[in-house]
Amino acid sequence: MSDKDMTMQGHLRSFKDYQARHFLWEVSEDSRVATITLNRPERKNPLTFDSYAELRDLFRDLAYASDVRAIVLSGAGGNFSSGGDVFEIIEPLTRMAMPELLAFTRMTGDLVKAMRKCPQPIVAAVDGICAGAGAILAMASDLRLATPEAKTAFLFTRVGLAGADMGACGILPRIIGQGRAAELLYTGRSMTAAEGNAWGFYNALYHGSDLDGEAHKLARSLADGPWFAHGMTKTMLNQEWAMGIDEMIESEAQAQALCMATQDFRRAFEAFAAKRKPEFQGN
Repeated sequence: MSDKDMTMQGHLRSFKDYQARHFLWEVSEDSRVATITLNRPERKNPLTFDSYAELRDLFRDLAYASDVRAIVLSGAGGNFSSGGDVFEIIEPLTRMAMPELLAFTRMTGDLVKAMRKCPQPIVAAVDGICAGAGAILAMASDLRLATPEAKTAFLFTRVGLAGADMGACGILPRIIGQGRAAELLYTGRSMTAAEGNAWGFYNALYHGSDLDGEAHKLARSLADGPWFAHGMTKTMLNQEWAMGIDEMIESEAQAQALCMATQDFRRAFEAFAAKRKPEFQGN
């Protein structure tokens, strides 16, 4: 048995050479930061059945990445995403029976689950149109940066559907509050970038020419940080939604004890004592 297998690393694999079919996939030189770019700019980057499925599978598989530590999610051509493609998704859905419809809505929900469960922090870089399922992708990310031109709309009600889509009724109120989420989900109106920033949906606003660089700077800072601990933080942020205070405190005690048992914790102390920057290795 190899040393890699004996340290339980045999299940991990590199995503440096992953070949995306329905969007762009790029990694930094050291493979720590990956960028997913929705790339149908002529249609404002709509999603299709195939891109939904590939995104779901990729985010699921990233739990086994040996290299990627943070992800930037963006759109090409000055827009994030217009949501589900009208002719490639919406029109076919009108002809489907209930079993097929439920399979579709479960599949789209599985994408959000995969985004929330993958250990890498996801930074959404939002410019221009961010609507429908595009708004959901931004919502499901861990951190969101935007330009002043970003227009975010959970517009399901405009096509006769409930605002309850892909977890929006559960996740959005936790980000911006129940009343504001209710307004957006009932009316389908666009949330301006200024509103999104003031309400906490966006972490910061940047000029369009700076957005990509700032998103990658943030992702880089996360990738170079204690990324095992970042994964634990993400896990606890998700798990504690359904816990009472006693369960929260106990769960965090266990999570933090696991982090304290890592070599990264010792590296951080030794670096602090030596007055140098720690180099985290995720173990």
